[in-house]
Amino acid sequence: MIFPVLSELHIPGARSAESENEAEALQSLLEELQNKIRPRLGQAGVGKNELLTLVWPEPPRNILLVKKDFSQAVSNALIEFANHVKASYPTVNILLEYQTANETHKHLSFPVYADTGSHLGSEALHEKVDLVSTFGGDGTILHASSLFSTSLDVPPILSFSMGTLGFLGEWKFSEYKRAFREVFMSGALDRQSSKEQHSRGSPSRFTAWATAQAKAMGVSRNARVLTRNRLKVGIHAPDGSRARMNETGTIGGEVHAMNEVILHRGQDPHLAIIELFVGGRFLTEAVADGMIISTPTGSTAYSLSSGGSIVHPLVSSLLLTPICPRSLSFRPLVLPATTPVTLRLSEKNRGREIEVSVDGVRRNECIGVGMEVRVSGEAIRNTAEEQQGGVPCIMRRTAGVGESDDGWVGGLNGLLKFNYPFGEEN
Repeated sequence: MIFPVLSELHIPGARSAESENEAEALQSLLEELQNKIRPRLGQAGVGKNELLTLVWPEPPRNILLVKKDFSQAVSNALIEFANHVKASYPTVNILLEYQTANETHKHLSFPVYADTGSHLGSEALHEKVDLVSTFGGDGTILHASSLFSTSLDVPPILSFSMGTLGFLGEWKFSEYKRAFREVFMSGALDRQSSKEQHSRGSPSRFTAWATAQAKAMGVSRNARVLTRNRLKVGIHAPDGSRARMNETGTIGGEVHAMNEVILHRGQDPHLAIIELFVGGRFLTEAVADGMIISTPTGSTAYSLSSGGSIVHPLVSSLLLTPICPRSLSFRPLVLPATTPVTLRLSEKNRGREIEVSVDGVRRNECIGVGMEVRVSGEAIRNTAEEQQGGVPCIMRRTAGVGESDDGWVGGLNGLLKFNYPFGEEN
C-alpha cells in the first residue's frame, strides 16, 4: 500500500484492513512494483571459508523493513534508517508490514508500500522483495524469515541487533549507513570491471550504483553471506493426506522453519507418547513433555535449554532433542540434514491431542492420535544461475579479524558465556 505524504487526511491506513476492497487495492499497488532482483551467491575464493559473497546483477530496488513491536526506540531507528535510504538511494522503494506502516508513515516524507498480511500479500512479497532489513532481536529475524516460509527463494536479510540477546543479529544500529552501503553496492565492483561495462557503457538500470559512487560512497567490497539451513515441515492425517499448516496455508502445503518445529503436550497433564521414525525406520517411542527438531541455527534456542548440542550453522544437520523425557537414557541426536524424520502421536497417548509450533508460532489446530509431523532439511542449490533454499544472512566484518570469521565463536563467548568460569566478573 502507498501511504501519501505526512498529514493528508484520506490515508488508507485510517480505514480497516479487513475491507475486501481495500485488500484488493493494496494487492494491486504491490503488484505495480518491479519483480525482485535475485542476487548470486558466489564463493569467496578457493581455499577460503564457506561464507559466500553477495553479488547483485543490478542495484536492489525493493527493501522490506521489519521491526520489533512495542518499542519506541526501535520505531525511531526504523524511521531514521528509512529516511537515510530514501535520501541517499532515491531509486529504492520502502516496503513495510501493515501495522508498521500505520505507526510510522506520518514520520516519513515519502510514500511507502505495505502488505495486508494476507496470503495474497505474502505471495506478492515473495515476488517483489529484493532485501529484508530487520530491527530487533532474534525473534524479529525469525518473524522476517517466516514471511517467506512457503517460498524457496528467501531474500538476503540485513539484521540490526536491537533486542534482548541478539545471537543472530549481526550489526549494531550505529553502523547502519556503512552496512546498507556495503549491501547495496555489493556487485558494483564486479559490474564495473566486466568487459560489458567497458565496451558498451553503463545501462540505465545501473545508474543507482553510478550515483552512489559519485556521492563518494565508494564501491566497497562485496558483502559476505552465511546461508542458514531451514527445515521443511509437513503435517499428515492418519490416512496419509496432508493437513493444513495454518490459517493462511493451503491444503497439501509445506512450510519452512529457520529455528525449529516443536511438539508439546501443552496444558495436558499427561506426558506425550510420540513414535519416532528416522529415515523411514522406527527408532523409539518417546515418553516426554515433547520433542524438538531444530536446525543448527536453532541449536542455541529451545533445543539448547533442553540439553541439546550446540551446532555450527555451517554444519548441514538437524537436531532431535527430547523435552524432559521420562527415560534418562534418551539422549539428543544430531542427524544429517537430508534424513527424513517422522513424529507420530501414538495410540497409547492418554491426551488425545498435542500442540505443534513452528519457529515459535503455534499451529491453530493440535494434531490428534495417528497424525504425523514429517520433517527434513531443505535442499539448498547455489549455482551461477540461481540460489534456492536457506536464509541468506548478511555478515558483519570485524576489524582485526580475518575474512573467514562468521561471528559464531564471538557469539558463544560474548552472549552465551560459553564455559564461563564461576566467581569471575571479568
